Amino acid sequence: MKYWMNLALPLVMAFTLGACSTSSPDVIQRGDAQRMALVEDGVVLTVRDVVVDGSQSGVGAVVGGITGAAAGYGGSGMQREAQVLGVLVGVAGAAAGNAIERFATRETATEILVQLKNGARRAIVQAKGGEVLAAGDSVIIITTGDKVRVAKAPK
Repeated sequence: MKYWMNLALPLVMAFTLGACSTSSPDVIQRGDAQRMALVEDGVVLTVRDVVVDGSQSGVGAVVGGITGAAAGYGGSGMQREAQVLGVLVGVAGAAAGNAIERFATRETATEILVQLKNGARRAIVQAKGGEVLAAGDSVIIITTGDKVRVAKAPK
């Protein structure tokens, strides 16, 4: 039982760390706090949910590979067999760790198609925030540096 608990710990950590990440439009990064932004008026044409694929930084693969190699190496009493088993289970662990990291960092976002006052259209994908937007809503597009977000227009 203790053996399986040691294997489960890295998986639980990967899911926990992945759940902590956020890119909500309601959270402003420190570097954007005192920058002037370009603001454009527009009207929402459509809103739909999209999935932003998770990241693959390599941390999941490293943790999975090390955990798998250690578990595989300890799975046999014979030296040569333990080494081969360690390599095989390490490779499988790396693949599983990479998949877990990718799944844990995946998030649901919103794609908003906006028509600007000058007739131009913009498609913006942003994380779901506290505001709910619908077709026909008056909005503003806020551009700060290379970051863009959509918010309801002030009344």
